[in-house]
Amino acid sequence: MPRTDPLILGPQVCGVPATDLGAGREWLVTDGLGGWATGTVSGLRTRPEHALLAVAGPGRTPHVALAALDLTVTLHTGTKVPLYTHAWVSGRLDPQGHRLLETFTLDNGLPRWRWRIGDVVIERELAFHPGTNAVAVVHRVVSAPAPVGLTIAAMCTWRVADGTRRADGPGLRIERVADGVIVEGAYRLAGPGWQPAGQWHLGARTGGPVEDLWHAGNFTQQAGPGETCEISAWTGDLAERPPAPPVILAAARERAHRLVTAAKAEGYAATLALAADTFVIRAADGSALADGYPWTGRAAPLAAYEGLLLDTGRADEGRDLLRTMTERPAADARATLWLVHAVDRHVTRTGDSDLARTLAVPLGRILRQALNDGGPLAVDPADGLLTLSAGSGSARVGKLVEVNALWVNALAALGDLLAEGGKDDTEARARHARARESFLRRFPAPEGWLHDVVEGPAAPYPLGAGTQHDDPTLRPYQLLGWSLPHGPMRGAAGTAVRACGESLLTPLGLRTLAPDEYGYDGAGHDQGLVRPWLIGAYADACAATGRPVDGLLDGLAAQLAEWGVGSVGEAAHGDAPHPALGRPFDALAVAETLRVEMRYVP
Repeated sequence: MPRTDPLILGPQVCGVPATDLGAGREWLVTDGLGGWATGTVSGLRTRPEHALLAVAGPGRTPHVALAALDLTVTLHTGTKVPLYTHAWVSGRLDPQGHRLLETFTLDNGLPRWRWRIGDVVIERELAFHPGTNAVAVVHRVVSAPAPVGLTIAAMCTWRVADGTRRADGPGLRIERVADGVIVEGAYRLAGPGWQPAGQWHLGARTGGPVEDLWHAGNFTQQAGPGETCEISAWTGDLAERPPAPPVILAAARERAHRLVTAAKAEGYAATLALAADTFVIRAADGSALADGYPWTGRAAPLAAYEGLLLDTGRADEGRDLLRTMTERPAADARATLWLVHAVDRHVTRTGDSDLARTLAVPLGRILRQALNDGGPLAVDPADGLLTLSAGSGSARVGKLVEVNALWVNALAALGDLLAEGGKDDTEARARHARARESFLRRFPAPEGWLHDVVEGPAAPYPLGAGTQHDDPTLRPYQLLGWSLPHGPMRGAAGTAVRACGESLLTPLGLRTLAPDEYGYDGAGHDQGLVRPWLIGAYADACAATGRPVDGLLDGLAAQLAEWGVGSVGEAAHGDAPHPALGRPFDALAVAETLRVEMRYVP
């Protein structure tokens, strides 16, 4: 039976000073609408986006609502023990409840904390009601010699997710209701024993930024072994209560089981299948894909489509998404190339000829419009390749190797889709043949790999072999020439693939520049930073050229408990030991890692 393996972190991670290991590992739960709950396993908020309830969605500016629920336990002796922690502008961590954490567990995608105070053990679990902005938080007394008091302080705000709110600005509008409070008319809190408070806690640090938090009040309850204190927080219709928190938790576990079963995944792949779900947004007007968390509202590149939806057994949702994307196409020509690729992969893997008939002609029209609208990407009539203009804002301009590999792939895919749908494919086939011939003539470099850019601007430093405007710098983007199903280098020798493996491959993905290249910077975008998502292109290129793919994911599998717990992050430093950088939950990295796992790992 498909299953996930729980990820368990002990006190050596959770209980160390929260600015160290415990704060470097983050957890995430999403609501399927774009909203989230996220934080560090230690409980310390180190990003402005860390919160137990954040609201977002397509076309909606993400907002943080409930920042924290600060739990204090009153023992039968009368001693009060805080189990939470905050960093303050003074530099202090106070209190330091993380030191009492016994374990943090991610099980079926849901976080669980366990604190131990001698013979008293307290747990917290949380989950979203699927498809709603309703989060349920359950505190459970696992063991205690006598009933204990649970006091849970609601620390509130209402602000743009990546911003701050201070006490010297407009105050929070608070409305008292029977068992809790409504904040700013935007969200509601409910639970037992509500006692209103109403004061600012000043100077809370969330990493670099500083904010003030409004202590709206406390939920209170006496609880003995096996008893719980349940709290709900939700947006939307504030008069309509969500299901009871235990019901929401049970539903979330059942949904996780269904997702893993649909993906036909076990172990590592099952964990990645649940991670993939966090990026799938089920909006009223169709599905969408978030690019990562903390989410800024951007859509994931459609390079993530196959891993997020086809490798998880969600082709029906994917079909709807592709229709929506074709009806409302992005203005960016590169995104359109990935859209053609996504439709081609969907049709190839599912045999959905109806989709080919429906979308082939519109895709051709969208592609022509995207390349003829005066944008930065245009066809060079001299050779049929794509040129990125200097006005694009990109540091790499000219005829980029990955863009033209995508272009050749898209033209072949479009020809196949047209033929599948019974349409005329003559033009697409002719353009593909010309672009492929030009690619094979222009991009091979004397070094044995492909030029990174052809006909780019004059470089500020010596390029070695190649013309003044052809850049033979070894970068991983050339791998798309072999990895894409209609890539122009399919069937060619794998010298370049071997070179990429020797100079760019790390345990967490591929560097964007080799360490011995001019301008290398292990933390620099396109200058040496490791991109985990590129492991997909490398694995496909290895398979296409007869190179082994064994063990490629071992380092990424170990990272499941090192950065975004249960997920894959956006980037890592190019230098060993490759500390994580960027966002801890990245759609493209998860998608490509899952795709490689499902395709190549027995």
